[in-house]
Amino acid sequence: MSRSVHTLSIPSSTSHLAEVRSFVEAYAREAAFTDDAIESFKIAVDEACTNIIKHAYQGDSSHKIDLAVIIEDERFTVRIRDEGRAFKLHGYSRPDIFHLAKGRRAGGLGVHIMRQLMDVVEYHTRGNVNEVTLVKLRNGTSSAVQGGEPTSQDDGEP
Repeated sequence: MSRSVHTLSIPSSTSHLAEVRSFVEAYAREAAFTDDAIESFKIAVDEACTNIIKHAYQGDSSHKIDLAVIIEDERFTVRIRDEGRAFKLHGYSRPDIFHLAKGRRAGGLGVHIMRQLMDVVEYHTRGNVNEVTLVKLRNGTSSAVQGGEPTSQDDGEP
């Protein structure tokens, strides 16, 4: 299989998340991933886009989110870009799931979910563009990042 890239741009509104999930699903099926892997992609991408909508753009739907699905022999990558407030990974700490459940508090699990479902999760900021990269490897292992632990690179302004 050769490398292929497919793109989608949506307004930063949760009303477009079904379109995002369908977009990712179509290409994951084309790349012959299992149903379980496809569901993992859809959930992780939905979480990433929801975080962008709620936190980077603070619910302002006048902005856009750009997605790219990159299919390669050994990996399936979803790259998501925005120009909102940057996610500061150094300020993130793993949520206490039991505390959240006990308090019946919604939210706070998006990054944790992405990390559990994907093989690689990376965050980058370059100038005013933020990028989250979600990767599923066909063999399920990564030499660079094990277990979906996110990495961060701040290449520009906060």
